[in-house]
Amino acid sequence: MGLKARFSKWLAEWLNHECEIHDVPLCDFDRLAFEVRPCDVLLVEGRSRVSQVIKTITQSIWTHSAIYVGRLHDIDDPALRELVEAHYEGDPSAQLLIEPILGRGTLVTPLEAYRGEHLRICRPKGLSPLDTQAVIKHVVQHLGVEYDFRQMLDLARFLFPYGILPRRWRSTLFEHNAGIPTKTVCSSMIASAFNSVDYPILPVIHKEADGRYRLYKRNTRLYKPSDFDCSPYFEIVKYPFMGFDNLAAYRQLPWDDHGLVCNAKGDCFVPPIVEKTADEK
Repeated sequence: MGLKARFSKWLAEWLNHECEIHDVPLCDFDRLAFEVRPCDVLLVEGRSRVSQVIKTITQSIWTHSAIYVGRLHDIDDPALRELVEAHYEGDPSAQLLIEPILGRGTLVTPLEAYRGEHLRICRPKGLSPLDTQAVIKHVVQHLGVEYDFRQMLDLARFLFPYGILPRRWRSTLFEHNAGIPTKTVCSSMIASAFNSVDYPILPVIHKEADGRYRLYKRNTRLYKPSDFDCSPYFEIVKYPFMGFDNLAAYRQLPWDDHGLVCNAKGDCFVPPIVEKTADEK
């Protein structure tokens, strides 16, 4: 292994180092796993060093996205099933995600790997069964594709409000590559899959001279995980750890009754009592 390869491996491991998992989960994983459907986009609040960088760049807690493809038997095309099996050695009945990971490339991951994480489902509304299989085919064909670290750096520069060089100079974000790319990132791969069936995420909308509107597909290299959360074409599905199914149930949640307000776990205080003025009484 050459010096450059060793350094790249070390850097990927350092960036992927994760802090401790939440001691109390923020979502009900079992319910999420029961309700998730093929082609749902799973958003993850990452805990790694690179996730903290992405949070700063994108100004969003969602630092990673993966696409749910179901169990092996949910994939209609036998050839695609074989391709998934070739990249996965776990339980064949497990619920599976496809995702690009820094330092590991595009791979198959069991949904169970994200138990205990802060998650959210973004569900494409009205996606037909035929197009569902087409989207799955698109992402399966990306298995083995490397993670594009350069693209993440370019996106950081693109999102930064001020720059020395114009955005289009020396940026891979605006290069066009036909066919399956040799490298990708999570949100770009998923966006290209939905683009392949003409399903909108955050399209560029232009009003024509005659008053009609025309949609243009946005450059998939510009997509971030949070864009699936912002898209009006995706339903947001949340399953909080302590959820409630009716509007009055929040009153039965186990709230602290000592008047404490917390900045974070272990950093709590009792706010001072502010006397009301005569006008407020």
